[in-house]
Amino acid sequence: MARNLEWRVGLELNEEAGRTEAEARLDTGTATFTGHGSARCNPTDTDVPAIGDELAASRAMRDLAGKLMREANREMEAIGAGTVPSRTGPGYGWPEAGEERLPFHSFAPSSYSAMEPP
Repeated sequence: MARNLEWRVGLELNEEAGRTEAEARLDTGTATFTGHGSARCNPTDTDVPAIGDELAASRAMRDLAGKLMREANREMEAIGAGTVPSRTGPGYGWPEAGEERLPFHSFAPSSYSAMEPP
């Protein structure tokens, strides 16, 4: 069965006072998923907005990817198929209610700190 689909992804960034917020949206044509991410500059360091944009955007897309994976797992379970193991590698996205929280690490320059999910 051949299929040809187009999914649209949008990313919105807002920066104010050294804090960048990002929202990534995926429109599949039948469903919409949204991911969120943020980054903030350490007040004692030089503010480089592009770094905050990159960190916030990547965190929003990682959150979006996690939500999409959880939806795929729910759909596989609904038809009786096995699911993707929950820990095949590094965790992505914010944990859902009841999930174990793993330590949040960042490999960002010291100017930007790792943000805990809201």
